[in-house]
Amino acid sequence: MNRLLTGFPFHSGHVHTLFPPLFRPEPRVLYERRRFETSDGDFVDLDWSAGGGKRLAVILHGLEGHSRRKYVLGMARAARIRGLDVLAMNFRGCGGEPNRKLFMYHSGWTRDLHEILLMVRETGRYESVVLVGFSLGANMVLKYLGEDPDRVPDSVRGAVALSVPCDLEDSARALVRPLCRIYTRYLLGQLREKIAEKGRLFPGALNLNGLEQISTFQEFDDRFTAPLHGFRDALDYWRKSSCKQFLTAIRHPACIINARNDPFLGPACFPEEEARANRHLTLLMPDTGGHVGFVSRGGEYWSEWTAMRFLRECAQ
Repeated sequence: MNRLLTGFPFHSGHVHTLFPPLFRPEPRVLYERRRFETSDGDFVDLDWSAGGGKRLAVILHGLEGHSRRKYVLGMARAARIRGLDVLAMNFRGCGGEPNRKLFMYHSGWTRDLHEILLMVRETGRYESVVLVGFSLGANMVLKYLGEDPDRVPDSVRGAVALSVPCDLEDSARALVRPLCRIYTRYLLGQLREKIAEKGRLFPGALNLNGLEQISTFQEFDDRFTAPLHGFRDALDYWRKSSCKQFLTAIRHPACIINARNDPFLGPACFPEEEARANRHLTLLMPDTGGHVGFVSRGGEYWSEWTAMRFLRECAQ
């Protein structure tokens, strides 16, 4: 913890959130892209960084992210330095071109992750697999581990989930606060572009009237995310997709890292009771770190060092 608190002179959650995308030098990772065909006729683009090892880290990005976000690259580099191969997912529609289906992905969409882990198992290359998720991808990882533990492949040894909106409804409430509007505007801008593109690719399938006036995640999820994925409305989507309800069922070592000053998280996103009830669950709540920030001086961030330290024991 001291490495985080003393290595960077600013403790504001907003500074930790905004500094990496704006000022962090891009960590160098060489990827090889491969397309994974899903069982429903769609595809997911996977970026691999492999050195012939027997241990694999599967990394999942956040909302409207991709494998080349600096936080993904930083974690991928940290894993490669320690001898792990890396598979960085790009969720449907996040790999640089639209996916084939009308729908894309959402916080609770674990089907693709499961199919990819089965594919990894079938290759026979890896003795152990660890999962690392950020934000939306972190919620996805924890939901996957807890919703049906029996289906998780035996090769999966553990997971780290960073900046997790464990309660999606509470996170949505946090993001309507005045100081968080900058994040909401940015993310909704990207989502509106994606939906407008879907409207062009599937004429008549979507009602795009008033799209530019949508200003909250509840409005967007009510209009698009929920109906496209079979939910009644935004609240139904959030409540069924939040990982918090599945945490006590997790049977693999899992570490949640949520900064207390994360602007994306409300009080319900810190699952202290669930962590006490499950010996497999570790909850770290540093005072500072922001959202997917955890800035440290030097090349490796505190979050990367901490995640690798936890996963080292899991991946043996």
